[in-house]
Amino acid sequence: MSVTRVELAGRSYEVCVDGGLLADFANQCGGLLRKKVVPIITDRNVAEKWREPVEQSLRDAGHEAEFLVLDPGEGAKSWPVLERVVDWLLDHEVERGDHIVALGGGVIGDLTGFAAAITKRGCGFIQAPTTLLAQVDSSVGGKTAINAKAGKNLVGAFHQPSLVLADLDSLATLPLREVQAGYAEVIKYGILGDRDFFEWCEANGPKVIEGERDALEHAVTESVKAKARIVAEDERETTGARALLNLGHTFGHALEAETGFSDRLLHGEGVALGMVLAARYSARRDLISQQDAVRVARAIAASGLPSEVSRLSLTCSGGDLAAHMLHDKKMDAGTLPFVLLRDIGEAFLDKEVSLEDVGTFLGEQLKG
Repeated sequence: MSVTRVELAGRSYEVCVDGGLLADFANQCGGLLRKKVVPIITDRNVAEKWREPVEQSLRDAGHEAEFLVLDPGEGAKSWPVLERVVDWLLDHEVERGDHIVALGGGVIGDLTGFAAAITKRGCGFIQAPTTLLAQVDSSVGGKTAINAKAGKNLVGAFHQPSLVLADLDSLATLPLREVQAGYAEVIKYGILGDRDFFEWCEANGPKVIEGERDALEHAVTESVKAKARIVAEDERETTGARALLNLGHTFGHALEAETGFSDRLLHGEGVALGMVLAARYSARRDLISQQDAVRVARAIAASGLPSEVSRLSLTCSGGDLAAHMLHDKKMDAGTLPFVLLRDIGEAFLDKEVSLEDVGTFLGEQLKG
């Protein structure tokens, strides 16, 4: 088992990466489960595969699992579903010292974490991520949120989990597209801050996608370590260090908004396209070479992820996409910082980017 500690002042926690963690769920959680009844929030797809082993593990340890099973998809990150979750927790008399379990992908983790943050001014919660994207990114670091009409993740809170259990066995049940979407967040860590890891991804990306265990464990562990270092340095995104994790996200969220936050473009696919756009825009501004921008795009395309915006067949203009960025939660005093590249493995925050120029650039990309 790989164990990475997220070091935070007074409330550090462990991220465990291994197979068999869900089947041994109760033992892995240890003293965090202080009551007989354990509230677990999941979605229908995850429940079909993992409810029984988690329930059995808890039963064997003298606990009783109480499940709230939601419809799968991004639509769960909404006000009505949040209200339903909070009311369910209150009906089950959850106390501040209890731990709620988020069993599922990033949507379940974000929603459950936010519900835990606001229920009785903050309850504990355990992340049990079952997708590659959630294991390497959203389950670690304490960002929780729901979506609003104006955009993605605009209503939320920083609320750290007490434990993260990343069971590699859960990834074997994922559709190929979901694995590829999660891999976008893996290769992101190489592009933004670790050229050696990027080169490892170039060589081993297909093995990760195919689920080869050693490659998969290395990819998840190294990604978690990278995020843990950044979160420890800048938990609440105040110094700029954590903002680097948004590489690809500003462009990606605009594309997600234009496609209605739907299955037409999964979050990881949007991030992948966003990283290609960030690299190309960096080259446009002579920050990196065109050759490096091509290299980023090729590495992303080689994993089966989208690398050309033109293939989305969007009917909007580049200006329309740039307008979505005005709702980005990173807007500060009327300006929007962009994460760009000085090199592969060296991202930085640029606060002098013109959205008008970004719109022109995106218009060119839409045409192919």
